[in-house]
Amino acid sequence: MTDEHPQLLRLVEIVRRLRAPGGCPWDRKQTLQSLAPFVLEEGWELVEALEQNDLEKIREEVGDLLMVTLMICQVARDEGKFDLEAAAREIADKLVRRHPHVFGDAQVEGADQVLERWEEIKKKEKEARPGADQSALSGVPRSMPALLRALRMGEKASRLGFDWPDAASSLDKIREETAEVEEELRKGEKSGSERLFQEVGDLLFAVANAGRLLGVNPEMALRATLDRFERRFRKMEKDLGRPMKEATFEELDLAWNEAKEALREEEEGRGEET
Repeated sequence: MTDEHPQLLRLVEIVRRLRAPGGCPWDRKQTLQSLAPFVLEEGWELVEALEQNDLEKIREEVGDLLMVTLMICQVARDEGKFDLEAAAREIADKLVRRHPHVFGDAQVEGADQVLERWEEIKKKEKEARPGADQSALSGVPRSMPALLRALRMGEKASRLGFDWPDAASSLDKIREETAEVEEELRKGEKSGSERLFQEVGDLLFAVANAGRLLGVNPEMALRATLDRFERRFRKMEKDLGRPMKEATFEELDLAWNEAKEALREEEEGRGEET
């Protein structure tokens, strides 16, 4: 690593120095638990940079996420639990075990079979660990964004045959869940009630499953929709020329459609999808 990756070694040493006696008071007081929010923050900043295809920002955010990872390993080392070497060894061993078609004699036909083999090997690894969660849904963290968690749980259930036969059937489920929300409203359920809370959750899960079967990541699709909404809303605010609360619904609807059309023309001119 010293010859091929001198800057990586330098970063490891910088993190060690920050945590050492006489180092940075803020870094020295960090714990494994206190660093958790930074993993999420830096991870999503990297996602944003990747979505924007901003190579300079991607490089910066990869570095930030790497720093947090190294800090976690240093804290664990300081507490006598594990270190960077142990973490690297574990993931390296795992990658070799789960890629027998690369590091062994196994044969696979395409990416789908690679995923099937990966899950088979992973299942055997769990079975060999006493006390390990044996559920097919294990390994999907509760801390994931909800739509992404719904996608991953749907994928895992699908591998065991628990799934809709096709995308069209999943759309029927959306209609069914929408009808159940409407039924609760007809019953007089109040806004924010527990019944509506559950039914809206069921509806969102159905939408996430439909996205999966249609080959669309629901988390990324919603992020793209929110970006479009923000661009259009900001343009509507600007073009309206007065406080929105002073405008009628008809005026707002017209301004929205005009902003939507103007931005669509701009995006099409740049070759972007709308």
